[in-house]
Amino acid sequence: MVKPRDARMQRGSCHGLLARSNSALEAKSIPGARGIPLGEVAERAAPLRAPFRCYLELTKPRITALVLVSAAAGFLLGAASFDVAVFAHTMFGIALVAAGTSAMNQVLERDVDALMRRTRSRPLPAGRIGTLPAAVFSGVLAAAGIAWLGVTVNLITAVLAALTFISYDFVYTPLKRVHSLSTVIGAVPGALPILGGWTAATGALGPGGWALFGILFVWQLPHFLALAWLLRDDYEAAGLRMLSVGDPRGRQTRRQTLLYTLTLIPVSLMPSVLGLAGPVYFVGALGLGGAFLWAALQFGREASGPRARRLFRASILYLPLLMAILVMDKV
Repeated sequence: MVKPRDARMQRGSCHGLLARSNSALEAKSIPGARGIPLGEVAERAAPLRAPFRCYLELTKPRITALVLVSAAAGFLLGAASFDVAVFAHTMFGIALVAAGTSAMNQVLERDVDALMRRTRSRPLPAGRIGTLPAAVFSGVLAAAGIAWLGVTVNLITAVLAALTFISYDFVYTPLKRVHSLSTVIGAVPGALPILGGWTAATGALGPGGWALFGILFVWQLPHFLALAWLLRDDYEAAGLRMLSVGDPRGRQTRRQTLLYTLTLIPVSLMPSVLGLAGPVYFVGALGLGGAFLWAALQFGREASGPRARRLFRASILYLPLLMAILVMDKV
């Protein structure tokens, strides 16, 4: 009869033996793995075992969806008549580029992600997928999307997509480690999708497209500054040079947030000035801008977590409501 203590020991031995057997089998299944440390064997085996959801996670589906909404708004506002085929090709190509851009960002920031609580469980820092497969995956997605847009839509939209990929991953991403100016630089690729939607529908860069670009560019700044204040501890731990990290009392963060929110009001009125939208949009943009400014003023008085969170939520509500009014009141 086996005593409880002996049973536990046997189970422990079995688990240990099973783990060693699995490691041995894993090593045998990988060419050239004999004599390699187990940690490295596991790292090499990870790409072979990585499930589909790991690759899906690399694409940041929610961010990709937001990019598509932005591009769709640009297309709808630029189109004289709605072409279903061109719209479908545009959405497909931009989705590929957005997914590839997000995946490459995670490849380049895998060491930073490992240091932050909210990102350390992502596939790369968690070791659920290898760096090389992730890099190839992201590059193939982005290249395929750019090529698709060039062949099925037009060259200018493909160029804008390429600029988005390059500026986000190879300008904005490394700049975050160097200077807080990265927030402004990063707003450029963030605003390019709506301009890409416009050029897909019109075939040209026009004042209306640039007005839409301007709205998204300026909107991102208070939106991200509020988020950066909430996540400043994580950013500091990762060594990222965000404005909120070197601003313990939030003076610069509050001042810039208020400045950008004020700037957004006249910029948001440009579609009406240019004849892209009518008076309903003009009034709606003023009302939404005033509500957004109120949240920024509250944050400007005190850089607290609750007020930053309210400002962040106000920014999330502001943009889709503004775009919805603009699409409905399109001239």
